[in-house]
Order: sequence, then C-alpha cells, then structure tokens
Amino acid sequence: MKHKFIFDVDGTLTPSRGKIDKEFSKFFFDFCMNNDVYLVTGSDKPKTVEQIGNDLYRMSKYVYNCSGNDVWQGETHIHTNEWTIPEVAEYFLNSCLYESRFNLRTGTHIEKRPGMVNFSIVGRGANAEQRQEYVAYDTSTNERNTIANAFNTMFPDLEAKVGGETGIDISPKGSDKSQILEEFDKNDTLHFFGDGIFPGGNDWSIATAIAEQNRGTFYKVTDWTDTFNKLKELS
Repeated sequence: MKHKFIFDVDGTLTPSRGKIDKEFSKFFFDFCMNNDVYLVTGSDKPKTVEQIGNDLYRMSKYVYNCSGNDVWQGETHIHTNEWTIPEVAEYFLNSCLYESRFNLRTGTHIEKRPGMVNFSIVGRGANAEQRQEYVAYDTSTNERNTIANAFNTMFPDLEAKVGGETGIDISPKGSDKSQILEEFDKNDTLHFFGDGIFPGGNDWSIATAIAEQNRGTFYKVTDWTDTFNKLKELS
C-alpha cells in the first residue's frame, strides 16, 4: 500500500491566478522529494508552469492538466482527450454573457482547452482588482451557480462546475477531475487537497469519489496557507 498525494493548484497551492509563495515552494519541493505527488488542475500546462514553476511541475509524478484531459509527465506529453463544445452550448454561454448584469468585460470569456472549456463573465483578461469586483458580485448574486445549474439542465450530456474565483469549467459528463482515479492502483491510499470541495465545485467529484470508494482522505482547504499548515502537520 502506497500513500499518494494529489493536489489542485489554483487556490490550493497558489493564490488564485497567482504564483506560489517562495517559502511554500521550497517546502513543497522537499515534500515532492519524499512523497508521490500528483497535480490535477483545470488550467492548461503553460498556466500551471507560470504559477508553480518548472521545477515543481517536473517534480510531480504526473500533472493532470485541464481536469485530467491533458496529461503530462514532466516534459513528456502522455495523452489528450479531444473535444469541441457544441455550437448550441457555446451560443447559450454567449447569451449568458450578454444577459449578465455585471458590466465589466476584459476579453476571452470562452477559453477552449484540451477536453474542456472555461467560461468567465468578467473574462480571462481581468487583473486582480477586476477579478475581486466579480467575486464580490458573484458572492451576492450567486451568478456562476445559476449559470452552471441552467447549463446542466439544458445539456444533460455535458457538465458545468464552478472553478476558481471567476470561472465555470465545462466538459463532457464524466470528464472531470475524478477521471484520473482510474490511473491509480486500487490499493493506493490517496490524499487529495482542494479548495473547490463543495457541491458544484470542480474538486467535488474527485473528493467524493475517493470517499465513496474508500480510497483515502480528502482535505478541503481555504487557500494555499491552509494547505501549507495541513502539510506541516502531516509531516
């Protein structure tokens, strides 16, 4: 039986859309040296490397980018799940963008990634201050959950889940983070850390699958400092 550690990245190892803290990076590098570490994130490889750096990216046994739809082992590309969002679903997202009462737009509202799409009302071009404006708006209106629920009702073969601070991750049903569990031995004891472990969150499926299948433990964290503290306790 081996203990294996799986981490979300954005909001779990790093500040949202930010770079990993230097002190935590050194600690996490040593943790990777002494443990089997895997990453699973909705982001693509370039964004993940930008956030955690090349060294930590290569230290991970595998990195499951785009919610496990684009898999890497260091610089070696393992496989990609190809998928294109249906036109009618893309039209629905654009209608949500048009109808939203949050008026700020920064561009790249539908970002197509391997095996998935990320949708954002404020847009991927938002700076930290603009993102926080949307976070406050979304907290008061519950807009992302409303959009995700409506999407899931209209497109039962697809699945929309709230991801990060401002986005919604969309993929074919079953192509979420829980899909990576098929690549782990049934006898492994898994430890998963994520900040999106709540119904509708993009860490919910993998956390609940680990619990339901009795394959280990999940840790709901509030941010990277919470992850840092929990790992120091485990160490």
